[in-house]
Amino acid sequence: MDLQPRTRPETLADLGEWELIRRLGAFAPPGQFADDAALLNLSGGGYGPALVVNTDVLVEGVHFSDATTAAADVGWRAAAANLSDLAAMGCLEVVGITVGLVAPASTPWSWVEGVYGGLREALDAYGGVLLGGDCSGGGQRMLAITAIGRLAGLDPSERAAADQQPQGATTGPIRRSDGRPGDLLVCSGPHGLSRLGLALLQGEIAAMAMDPTLVQRAIGAHQRPVPRFDAVRALIACRPAAAPWRVGGCDSSDGLAAAVAAIAASSGCSARLDRACLPLDPAMASLAEAEAWCLAGGEDFELVLALEPTWAEALIAALPGTTAIGELVAGEAGALGWADGAPWSAGDGGRATTSGYRHFS
Repeated sequence: MDLQPRTRPETLADLGEWELIRRLGAFAPPGQFADDAALLNLSGGGYGPALVVNTDVLVEGVHFSDATTAAADVGWRAAAANLSDLAAMGCLEVVGITVGLVAPASTPWSWVEGVYGGLREALDAYGGVLLGGDCSGGGQRMLAITAIGRLAGLDPSERAAADQQPQGATTGPIRRSDGRPGDLLVCSGPHGLSRLGLALLQGEIAAMAMDPTLVQRAIGAHQRPVPRFDAVRALIACRPAAAPWRVGGCDSSDGLAAAVAAIAASSGCSARLDRACLPLDPAMASLAEAEAWCLAGGEDFELVLALEPTWAEALIAALPGTTAIGELVAGEAGALGWADGAPWSAGDGGRATTSGYRHFS
């Protein structure tokens, strides 16, 4: 008889999302799982229209519910979450999306119609078409979206000029791993609004005692997020003439601190954030949860970028709402700290945290 104790098999809860992604990356080419989306360079040259492909899954009860999100808003958020990942890789053009729909047989057609109407609204706003997809019955509603985009390319006249420039002078992808010590960390807009919007929709916080315009902004941020293609355009337009293309970055869909930690870890750096410069909407700064929601609320879909200081300052000047929040420094890969030397802690009752939304927990 075997009397040896049996080891409990690892579960997804044990691994967490980031370790799961790391392990799944072993089944793909090196580096393919390292960014917000996959890069497919089909051009054969240095400047062509490389394709970027991203897939996200939205599950009822995890990412949306009837209590907080109308059907059209579910569709918009599903599209916007994927388009945000395209922007986070440096895309300016959306080719289109495919949609996999799973739903119980009892699901009203009006709900499905509303979802696809919201998807279409987002595509009308940001480009691309519905390319196809699939549908299946299932125990709960779920959307699996694959989005395809193109990196910013150069027209023929720009290519001729680029050929006369030093190697690396053309545009390229934004990668988490392209940050360096000394880079400033900048983000494209305020954080915490989406989490506040969710709290308002779920009745955690009463809207009655709050600024009505803040309530409107917060609920809008949660239900109708905006993929920041405008930030990519500004980034390209304000790039210093002598600067090679090197941009570290990702979007902040899983939370601001998680985005900074991901860039730092992939770039082999530590990060130091300036507490006085956290990107809070001024109207929510007085809330007890403001700092924690800013750093770890998630689903803000802003871009977080690591740039050499001259370029960072040019972007801040060119794009309203963009702020510098800290810098990358030499040190333990992925470690976070405060610029004043204080040990890392991020609200949440004083508990140290780097992550926003956590799958499988």
